[in-house]
Amino acid sequence: MGRFAIMNLTDTAALRVRDILAAKGGDALGLRVGVKKGGCAGMEYTVELATETKPHEDMVEKNGAKVFVAPEAVLFLLGTEMDYEETTLRSGFTFRNPNQTSACGCGESVELTPVDASAIENRAV
Repeated sequence: MGRFAIMNLTDTAALRVRDILAAKGGDALGLRVGVKKGGCAGMEYTVELATETKPHEDMVEKNGAKVFVAPEAVLFLLGTEMDYEETTLRSGFTFRNPNQTSACGCGESVELTPVDASAIENRAV
């Protein structure tokens, strides 16, 4: 039985991940995405360089770009699409997350509801 992808990357996000890794050089394997408590809506997405793999984390790969998903974030990120966008006022990764129930006015923090783990036990791609 195959595993399903926790999240997906757009072509634009994959290109940006590869560009970041090329600029950083040598020891970075990819980016690590997670969530943490914070902000006025309750949670924030985190993105950092991954220089090593961690136990029990999932990895999403597209066009050679690797994104590692922190194990504690899986139920919050299931089904998420990671994109990268540049606008006049900001540039950065964005997340289209079906588990997001609201966001603060500035867009820096979100309210997330975790997926029921029992609902995904028998799911495969």
